Amino acid sequence: MIVLHYTGMRGAADALDRLCDPSAEVSAHYMIGVCGTLWQLVAEDQRAWHAGAGAWQGASDVNSRSIGIELVNTGAQPFPEPQFSALEQVLRAVMARWSIPAHRVIAHSDMAPERKEDPGPRFDWARLARQGLALWPEGSGADVALDQSLDTIGYPPADALKRLQAFRYRFRPTGQGAESEADRRRADCIARAVRQLC
Repeated sequence: MIVLHYTGMRGAADALDRLCDPSAEVSAHYMIGVCGTLWQLVAEDQRAWHAGAGAWQGASDVNSRSIGIELVNTGAQPFPEPQFSALEQVLRAVMARWSIPAHRVIAHSDMAPERKEDPGPRFDWARLARQGLALWPEGSGADVALDQSLDTIGYPPADALKRLQAFRYRFRPTGQGAESEADRRRADCIARAVRQLC
C-alpha cells in the first residue's frame, strides 16, 4: 500500500533534517516540496519508518507493507498545484511498479486514527480518484451501523470519535459534530465500493 503524510513542519529543510536523522527514528521513501521538488530518501524495496503503530484492512506493521510519501505542509495550508502534480506523477509510477490498486492508497490518519490526522481535511482525495490514484466513490449508501462500514473499509479498532474523525478527514471533510446519518450513508457507500474491489 501507499501511505500519504504531511510533514507538519515549516519547510523542506527542517523536514529533511528530521527524516534523515537516525536518532529521530522516522523516515519516508519520498518527500515532495511545495514547489514540486521530489526527494527519494529510502529505496522502495526497503522498509521506512513512516507509519508507526496502526493497521489497515487487518494488516499490522504497515511500515513493512507500504511506501510512505511525505508532503511538505504544516497541516494548516492548502496543498499547492506543483506539489500535487508531482504527487500524482509519483503515485502513478509507484502504483505501476508495485501493482498497488487505488483503494490501497491511504491516509496516515486512516491507519492510525488515534494518533494521526495527516494529510488532513484540506487534501483533495477526489482529484486523485478521478485519475485512478485513490478511492473516492460518489454518492451515498444505506443508513447502516457506522462501525460495520468502517470495519469493512479497513479502519482499525479505535476510539469511536477518533475513528469517525479519521473517516471524515478522508471521505467527508465537511462533517462536524456527533455521528450523523450523512456519515453512515457515506461510509456505507465507501464500504460497498471496497467490497467490490477486494
